[in-house]
Order: sequence, then C-alpha cells, then structure tokens
Amino acid sequence: VRESAMQFQAMAKGQNIPVFLIGHVTKDGSIAGPRVLEHIVDVVLYLEGERFHSYRLLRGVKNRFGATNEIGIFEMQDLGMIEVPNPSEIFLTERLPNASGSAITVTVEGTRPLLVEIQALASTTTFGNPRRTPNGVDMNRLLLILAVLTKRAGVRLGDQDVFVNVVGGLRVNEPAADLPIAAAIASSVKNRPIAADAVLIGEIGLSGELRAVGHLENRLKEAAKLGFKRAILPKTSTTQKLNITGIKPVYARSVREAIDAALI
Repeated sequence: VRESAMQFQAMAKGQNIPVFLIGHVTKDGSIAGPRVLEHIVDVVLYLEGERFHSYRLLRGVKNRFGATNEIGIFEMQDLGMIEVPNPSEIFLTERLPNASGSAITVTVEGTRPLLVEIQALASTTTFGNPRRTPNGVDMNRLLLILAVLTKRAGVRLGDQDVFVNVVGGLRVNEPAADLPIAAAIASSVKNRPIAADAVLIGEIGLSGELRAVGHLENRLKEAAKLGFKRAILPKTSTTQKLNITGIKPVYARSVREAIDAALI
C-alpha cells in the first residue's frame, strides 16, 4: 500500500495533475488498511450518507493546504451527484410547524452553518426497560440528556420509550444540539409543540445549566435568513457581541427555563 501510494504521489507531482484514490471504511468509520496511506496523501475526504436518502455529505478530515472539517452537500440524481446550494432550506421543507416533538437547531460543519430538524417521540413502554433509540445522535449524549431532563427539568421518562431522529439522514455530534434534543423530547412527552419561529442552540451541563457555544453569530444569521424570529440561547451567550437583525435572542439559564420558553 505504501509503495503504491508513493508511486501515485510521484506521478501527481511530476505531471502536475490530481490523483484520486478511492477506498472504503471499516465499521468503526476509519479508512481500511494501513494508516500510512493517510500520511502520504494531501487530502482525505469522506463521502457519507444513508442508503435510503438521496443526500450525501462530502466531509474533509485532512487538508495539507487548507481548512479541514468543511463539508459539501450533494443530492444523488440520475446524472450523478448535484450540489445542494441551500441545504438548510431543503432539510426543512417537509416540516409540520405545529407538530409536537420537533425542534430546529443550527449546527456548524467546519465553518458552514446548517439548519436541521431534530424529531423526538416518547411513548409509553410495553417492556420492563424503556428503549432509547437514536438515529443521527450519539447514544451516550442522548442518555446524558435524558438523565438531566428527569433530574433537573421534572420530565418523567422512566416509563417512556424515547426515539430521536435527525431528519435527512444527517448526523449531529456537537454539544450545541443538546438543547434542541431535550426540547424535542419534552415537547413529545407533554404533547405541546415548539414555536414554529424558534430555533434552539445550547449545550446542557449535568446540573441542568445551559452553556454557550461557538460561531453563534453565523448560526443566527443563517436562521434569520430562513425566516426564524426567535433564538432560545444560553444566558451566558450575552457576553458574545452579536451583529444580527431579524431574529430576537431569548436567553435562559437552565434547560427548564428554555423548555418553558420554547413550548406553546
């Protein structure tokens, strides 16, 4: 593998042309084969997506000559992968505005803000131990949020199966999605929708407090561009200077306060 990669590298540099090496990943998400291959090449890109969804994310994890963790979003069509110029709008087109268990957040992939819908469904369990089923959300993070909701926000979940889904087959791993996940679950349990014009952004601590997140101004500008009027944010975000118009920040100290502000 090393010798072949170095031959390709010499050809690319000698003829001043790009060379693409296409491989596959293992079940744990790492590139199959010796890791020396990653050290030889200049750029490593991952093409991600669910087999039952038409959208694909091209994610950069290594770039010797530029920024990493940037993404491109494409749609599989008859003629191949076509760029999605406004992915935030695409992922929200089929949203039911007054449905319980639905929350909107703004995640950041690299430097690109992206609006996503997080759905949750809580139903009375028929088993001895209630199920927790995440799709697009880390299981350990979900368990932490459920524990905080039960202990700090008074949301009873001991007899509830909880399902959480990120619409469009996307994955959301950043802590800024804690608050919308919690709000979507509480919305489903209480059967009260979240205000359709609100986005939720914030990390949840074990004491139930909300913590500020980065890139806040870029997130809010993206939300305002799509017509959202309110943003429910951690109180500690007031230390960040925001130059935005068209969207009103609503600050909360705890997850309980944020849920009360979000539900209608």
